[in-house]
Amino acid sequence: MPTKGDAPALPGARAVARHVRISPMKARRVVNLVRGLPAKEALTVLQFAPQAASEPVYKVLASAIANAENNERLDPDSLLVAEAYVDEGITAKRFRPRAQGRAYRIRKRSCHITIVVESVPAAGGGRRGSAAGRGRAADVTAAPSRRSKAAPAKASKATEAQAADDEAIEATDDADTADEPKAAKKAAKKAADKAEPKAKKADKAEKKADAEAEEGTE
Repeated sequence: MPTKGDAPALPGARAVARHVRISPMKARRVVNLVRGLPAKEALTVLQFAPQAASEPVYKVLASAIANAENNERLDPDSLLVAEAYVDEGITAKRFRPRAQGRAYRIRKRSCHITIVVESVPAAGGGRRGSAAGRGRAADVTAAPSRRSKAAPAKASKATEAQAADDEAIEATDDADTADEPKAAKKAAKKAADKAEPKAKKADKAEKKADAEAEEGTE
């Protein structure tokens, strides 16, 4: 297995485009966009990049993916842009005639574009993929905490509602118990009012009977 220093290197492939007729600084701007991205995502980025250097970089990346798929039998979906750099190539010097017999130098620069792709496990996803994975993991771990925070709030609201219902029931029971003595008093008063005339009539009858008895004895 190939090694990078002391650490073992992941399986992968590379592609190099030499003497590309574009300035190295312009090519590096585009190469920096795709370094560390998954290969398929990097192709999409290069396809819609407005820079002129995106076309040769796209071709080099597609060649590296094809090398990994055909020569190394690697899965294209698992490939990651591990290395991407631009070296300065030859500079062709031309001259443009100027006024009064002078000549201005024109430098036609070129560069060498190198892209290395490596096959990574599905769970890795590269630097940005791993960061996204960590972000998703953080969201997943944060979600239960939010649920746990929401659950006590709901429980507290439910307990408050239950307590309010219990208080209302107790108030109605107290009102009923308070009304019962009043009703009993009213009923007793009515019975007493009804009993008073009868008692008076009985007293009058007794008095009349006593008077008649006294007259009879006389």
